[in-house]
Order: sequence, then C-alpha cells, then structure tokens
Amino acid sequence: MIDIISSGLVSVWLEMAGVNQEGLNASVLEDLETELSQVVFPQQPDPVAEAVVQQYLNRLSAKGLSKDIQGVWVQSSWVPLAKNSGTTPLPAASLTKIATSLASLQVWSPEHRFETLIGVTGPIVGGVVQGDLVITGNGDPFFIWEEAIALGNTLNQMGIRGVAGNLIISGSFYMNYEVDPMKAGQLLKQALNSASWNEEIIYQHSRMTPGTAKPQVLIAGTVVSQLGGANSTLIIRHQSLALAEIIKQMNIYSNNLMAEILAANVGGAATVRQLAAQAAGVPIDEIRLINGSGLEPENQISPRAVVGMFMALARYLQDTNLTVADLFPISGIDTQGTLEDRKIPISTPVKTGTLSDVSALAGVLPTRDRGLVWFAIINRGTDLDGLRADQDLLLQQLVSQWGSPNTLPELIQPHIDSHHPGIGDSNRNQILVQTVAPSS
Repeated sequence: MIDIISSGLVSVWLEMAGVNQEGLNASVLEDLETELSQVVFPQQPDPVAEAVVQQYLNRLSAKGLSKDIQGVWVQSSWVPLAKNSGTTPLPAASLTKIATSLASLQVWSPEHRFETLIGVTGPIVGGVVQGDLVITGNGDPFFIWEEAIALGNTLNQMGIRGVAGNLIISGSFYMNYEVDPMKAGQLLKQALNSASWNEEIIYQHSRMTPGTAKPQVLIAGTVVSQLGGANSTLIIRHQSLALAEIIKQMNIYSNNLMAEILAANVGGAATVRQLAAQAAGVPIDEIRLINGSGLEPENQISPRAVVGMFMALARYLQDTNLTVADLFPISGIDTQGTLEDRKIPISTPVKTGTLSDVSALAGVLPTRDRGLVWFAIINRGTDLDGLRADQDLLLQQLVSQWGSPNTLPELIQPHIDSHHPGIGDSNRNQILVQTVAPSS
C-alpha cells in the first residue's frame, strides 16, 4: 500500500479539493489519511455524474435560467465527481442551518442540555409561594408550550398552586422562540395556569401523552424582566432535550427562530462562520453569513463548502452513537416539515433551503456502486416547485445509474426517533427541594 503521508497524497488531494489544511487539526488529518489509504481515486470527474448534472443544467437552461448561477457539487468519499459554479458563494437560504448545526457541535456535545432554573423568593405556605417565582434561562432554544405544561405539573406535584408575587424572568429565557423576556414571560405565565389557556395551548396539550394533567399555578403579580435575576432559593432544574434532538427538530421544520437562538448562543453569525469553515476545512471566503438561519440573501455559501460542512458533521459524529441522519430529516421517514411532497430517493438525509428566488438542497445519497455520495444544489429562480422537482429528478437519475444499496450504511443510519422526541417529558424537571404537601 502506498504511504499516504510520505507520498504527500493527502496534501495533493486537499489542494485539489480546495480544502484549507490550516483549518484541520491533527486528528482530522489522521482520519483523512486512514480513509484515503483505503480508497482508489479516479483521476478525472465521474462521467456518469457529469452527464446527469449536465442534463440537469440543460433542463434549467431550457427554462431560461442561467447555468452560471446554478450551483452544484457532487462528491463521493473525498473525490469531487461533478460540479457547476461549485466554489462560488450563492444565496444558500436554510442550508445556513448546516453551518449553525456544525458550529453548535463545536461548542457543545450532542448530549448537551440547556438548563432553566426555577427559584422562589419566599416560603411556600398553603401551596402559595409567598414571594416571586424566578425563571433563569440559559439559552434553551426549544422551550415550548409542552415544556411549560410539564413545568407547571411539576410545580403542582410539589404542592405549589399559586404565587403571591411576580414572575421574574432573568438570563436567556426564551418561550416558543420568543426572545423578548417580557413576551416570553407572559407566554409562560399563561401556560402555567390552564384556566387561561387559549386554543393553541389546548391543542398542544392534546398532542401530549394521554392523561397529561393540566397545571394550575396562578401567578397573582406581573411579569418582570430582571437582568441580574433575584436572590432566590432554587426549587427545580429543568433540562432541555439533548442538543442533537434540538438540531434534528430545527432542521426537520427549518425553524428560523431556533436557528437564530442557537447561533446567538454560539456567539453570533461571525462565530458560526469561523467555526463551520474551520471544522469543514473550506476557505472561509466561501461562507458569508449575516445570521444563523439563512433568511436573507446575504447569507451565501458555495456548494463545495456546504458539502464540506455536511461531511464534517459526519466525521464529528463518528465518535458518538449518532449520525447525520440524527440531525437532518430523512426522505421517506420524516415526511412532515420541509420534505412534504418531495420525491427524494428514500433514506437520504437532507437539508432544504428556500427564499423567494432560491431553492437549495444538500445531503448524502446512499448508492450501491458509489457508496455515500454527498451533494449540494443551489438554484436561483422563482419557479420553486419546478426547481424542487428538477432537484429530486437529478438525485433519482444518479441512483438509477449507480443503484440503491442493499443495506443502509452505518454512517447514515438514524438512532433518534424524530416522531417522538420526548417533548414535555416531566422527567427532565429535577426537583431540588423537599416536596411541599398540598394544602387541605
């Protein structure tokens, strides 16, 4: 076998692929060397992939769309197979969330849980807190109605059914993706008292585990936003879903507000850009971000960088019990959200992106003859349904040429049940004080 290191093939390939070697640490390079040593590389792009991509571009051209602004990058293992405007940053829409997902996993582990602390400023007498209820957030991007209902039921379990004082919101507490502390507090106050529920809360409660109680915690005072929090006694530590589950839900529904909160937690768009480029080993100039969601056309990423980030996520997760299929919707499985009505080959983990004149798709396609094929497609045009149909057809044609695998590769086997993520599970509420007996 050729000595990869002494022959310099790793450096040669990295240069050929446009990967920034300075952004890769020693362990990543070692992983590359191991994988590359097992692969026989073709010297030229794959003719099958090039032909299918050319047919795809011709279809777009026939519709009056310029080929120059249609970005494509198709890659097998570490070998680019076909490309078009592949290194040009293009408006990437919600493909930005791949960068946000990657950056988040550079800061926290997949099992990281954001904590929300609940405290009281006075004794509990007759089931009523003789003081304020204090909520201290730590950036949970997925504290929604069900989580608040579960929190209210835990308070009831402790014997607390009322608060004589105010609801104080401190720290980074977000409710239903609302970042304004006053508005978040009002939503929480409403959720804790089922007598004040509206139709939306009633509906979300109906989707919870049958038999879930309806909390009754009446807060007599108002909502108060307090930067420094309050001198309180902690009574409950609430933990969020694991970060990987949060990212999965964010990507299934392409939730922009969740992405913005995660990006802010990381340090903002500039930090997301830096962390993602470094982890993927791609030139930072190919990732241009002004936010973590992709809502604006100023968020521009090259197809090559998108593929690089997707592959970086797969590398990172190899040391865990998760795969990229645990972070992104899977065709044929996660049929709700952004994959509704799509005809993407089955078992393909993907991320979609949409703006008024942008349709984008990226992911990893399992094939029989080529193994895992990583791809990114960024289209400019206003016929979004037509662009999506052409993207799906491109992937279908590649699978038709290369075949479907008999078994799904381990690198894209899912382990998270995205349909039952445990939202509103009261077991994530840790009671820190002795239970208060309900008043007679």
